[in-house]
Amino acid sequence: MRGIVCRSLRLELVAGLGIALAMPALSVAAVNTQGLATQTTLSVETRDQGGRTQATVAVTGEDGLPATGAVVLSDHGSQLAGAALNAQGQAGIVISLPAGEHSLHAVYMGDATHLSSVSQPEEVHALDSTTPTFQISISPVTLSLPPGQSRTVIASVTPVNAAALTAPMFVTLSCSGLPDYSSCTFTPENIEILPNATAAVTSSMVVVTQAEFASSPAHPRSNSVAWAFLLPGALGLGGLAWGTRRRPWLNRLSLLALVALVTMLGATACSPRYDYYNHGPPIPPATPAGTYTVLVSAQSSNGITAITQSTDLALTVQ
Repeated sequence: MRGIVCRSLRLELVAGLGIALAMPALSVAAVNTQGLATQTTLSVETRDQGGRTQATVAVTGEDGLPATGAVVLSDHGSQLAGAALNAQGQAGIVISLPAGEHSLHAVYMGDATHLSSVSQPEEVHALDSTTPTFQISISPVTLSLPPGQSRTVIASVTPVNAAALTAPMFVTLSCSGLPDYSSCTFTPENIEILPNATAAVTSSMVVVTQAEFASSPAHPRSNSVAWAFLLPGALGLGGLAWGTRRRPWLNRLSLLALVALVTMLGATACSPRYDYYNHGPPIPPATPAGTYTVLVSAQSSNGITAITQSTDLALTVQ
């Protein structure tokens, strides 16, 4: 009895020692699963009097490798645009700023292996313009969608110096940079800016992704009908080929039957129509997963010069 008790005590001591030795390793693993720290840098450049600004964002992890995911450009905490990081961990964002002082920040959203981070502020002074124009903004600036779902983004077009307009200005909205098998629509697609207008005009932008569809069932009855024609035809040709040795006049009949059979094959089994009815339409693939930069543009023209303003949307397909 004492031997059994001693053995059980030794087992408990060994188990306890193993747990104690494993605790530091477990704590290190827990720290590693929290993700790598990152550093976000931001540089901006104002390119013209309209306040059009080029912002370049770079995100690197503490291991020195570029991060992946999305970044958001903010002005005094208000989100202006979002973009996807490329393979080098960089993103270029072009925005239009109203006249005045701005303090821009780049915010990295983080991913499965990297923590979020915020850049140092960049002070920008946007100059005023006397030319009638407009600015475009969207809300939200980041969007996450599973395949097969849709979301709505509000696009706002704000007049600038509309008092200088002598006639209404018409603005057309569009988007580009969407992943395959996805689309966007605007309601309304065309916006009118009246002279002396100051309030923003909004449009609903619906982003749609595509899910993978289930395959459609085949039509077994079509196969039986095809065999009902092909099998007798093949047997008939075989009989005609055998009979041509005895009756020369069957040569021409065999040739005509062969032409008829080839024509029927071209109209059935070898035709796209036959393949469609027997195998169904091709299965549309799903929108590929990833993070994309979608360019949302607003364009107007007076017949001589065109005005184009744009902003970026960071779209993540899960």
